[in-house]
Amino acid sequence: MRRARPWRSPWEDGRISDEERRMKRQVWLLFCCQALMQAATVGQAVMAALIGHSLAEDKSLSTLPVAIQMTATMAASIPAGMVFARLGRRPGFILGALGAMAGSLTFAAGVWTGSFALYCAGAVPAGLGFGIAQHYRFAAAEVASPAYRPRAISLVMTGGILAASLGPELVKATRDSFPPYLFLGTYLILACLPVLCMALLYFTRLPPPPARHAGGARVFEIITRPAFLTAAVTGMVAYGTMNLLMTSTPVEMMLCGFGIGASATVIQIHAVAMFGPGFFTGRLITRFGVRPVIVAGAALTALCVLIGLSGESFAHFGLALGLLGLGWNFMFVGATTLLATAHAPEERVRAQAANDTIVFGTVACTAFLSGAVHAQAGWTVLNLTVLPALALALGAIAWQQMRGARTATG
Repeated sequence: MRRARPWRSPWEDGRISDEERRMKRQVWLLFCCQALMQAATVGQAVMAALIGHSLAEDKSLSTLPVAIQMTATMAASIPAGMVFARLGRRPGFILGALGAMAGSLTFAAGVWTGSFALYCAGAVPAGLGFGIAQHYRFAAAEVASPAYRPRAISLVMTGGILAASLGPELVKATRDSFPPYLFLGTYLILACLPVLCMALLYFTRLPPPPARHAGGARVFEIITRPAFLTAAVTGMVAYGTMNLLMTSTPVEMMLCGFGIGASATVIQIHAVAMFGPGFFTGRLITRFGVRPVIVAGAALTALCVLIGLSGESFAHFGLALGLLGLGWNFMFVGATTLLATAHAPEERVRAQAANDTIVFGTVACTAFLSGAVHAQAGWTVLNLTVLPALALALGAIAWQQMRGARTATG
């Protein structure tokens, strides 16, 4: 019987060209897996608040399914870390794909029965699958050299470009497949995407789980490091502010008289802006450094707020969410790159699980607050709540830079 070739870093020996080619193949496989898993999430972003608004008696609960999904995403971080640590990346990603499939099928059942409670229940496995899928970017960092790491992370995250096209287009094409059950056919199609992802995972060559007693610092020591704190705060603000505005945009557009097709197109613009820059964000980080890229992302998000407050035409919604997506990309890729500098190799699972628990815990809160603030205080107040969070992220960046300068001169 032929023995499986053990995984090793492409830079352990001198065969740079062959190993680098194999490494890039793994990155592209991860790119495709990320695209398939993200497509379901992008499609869900179009539908969730609209379905919640139609099924919930209390309209302030319209974004509750998204909040539950993000809570499950947060809750997935630690169990996912344990699975990755014990079994490796591939089994963990397969588990996540199964969760996403179960979530889509439960969403379909909720739409079929008209049950808001059942629809919310689907958010639990969907969130678990989404939380595990967030580790594709970490897997990309692990198969790449330090020099190529920012590009590998950003390239895998550009899988969202395919998702940006696929997710909303599936919504448009299948929303009326089973009248009068709006979006039922969409969820049945979305349940097939994780199956394709599992097929691609068969061909991946990913690092084995770390040694059970590999050592390294405890979680508390890791999360108190300046680089970790800055990365976690930046990721938290990037994802939280993006989710706060994106979640309520379809509802606001509906209240302004726009149809489902218009909302899907705006979410599509937003998703392309989120993931399209991945082709060059890594290069920008390599050239200018991670902090300037994060600051640029915060500025773009602030500009999104300005555009969002200046009008409610289709152009305003499209441009605002495009800027929101671009700002998210710069901030989140920058935060992920910064996180890779905050831990030793044997600490990676602990650091990644702690980071995602913090980030997606915040996203869960913003998902719930989005509907509540929008229903009670309106679109203007919802936009203005983004600005203090951006100030927090910029403060964290400035604090780490000043701390590093003091260390260098001391």
